Amino acid sequence: MELSAACLPDAAALFFAGGIALLYHLFIARRRKLCPLRTVQGVASAARKDWVASVVRGRDGILGVQTLRNSTMVASFMASTSSVLALGVLSLAASAGDRTGAWRLLHIFGTPSPDLLVFKVLALLLVLFFAFFCFASSIRLYGHAGFMIGTCSAPGEEERRIHVSAACLEQAARQFHLGMRAFYFLVPLVLWLFGPVFLALGAMGMLLALYRLDRMPSGVERGKLELPCRKDIDCRG
Repeated sequence: MELSAACLPDAAALFFAGGIALLYHLFIARRRKLCPLRTVQGVASAARKDWVASVVRGRDGILGVQTLRNSTMVASFMASTSSVLALGVLSLAASAGDRTGAWRLLHIFGTPSPDLLVFKVLALLLVLFFAFFCFASSIRLYGHAGFMIGTCSAPGEEERRIHVSAACLEQAARQFHLGMRAFYFLVPLVLWLFGPVFLALGAMGMLLALYRLDRMPSGVERGKLELPCRKDIDCRG
């Protein structure tokens, strides 16, 4: 009972961080649906569709190979990084009983008990494993997209191949995006090792940084890309 009461600040900080992260991503998803031009994800999605069409119609195989190779290499690097970080996090479990660790000295609220530290390490491992599988799935889908783009289609089937290839490439990019979001969420989780206050502050700082990364500059003009916004939504500024 005493341990449960001592863990209340950590539980409150964890729910607070998860709640604001969920609300933020719901806000970004709604903005992307209503006006894609205002989000980096919407602009990148339209650019990928245009890229697939230009490669298929222009028969520019070298451009397609180089771009997909670069994307696959980045996803491979991030998957390897996830594995290495997971091994490093496992070493924290061995020091759970160390009473002189920095995460114990910097605690403001909550309890630095070994049991809670094991739970924090488990949370870090789950996020890293999730990121690894997202990046691995992204690599697989980039390979599928390469085969689809390079396949010779029958007369009249070119538009269908463009649509299917763009959908596969979009799914690969979505998996990579999820893996990167998991990496971003590692920041507040690592700060959680030093106490629940650092978890809450890290989550707020992370979301502020993500908002700067996810929104397009206000000077972007409508009409550069074919991204029709809803007529009742003002996408300017």
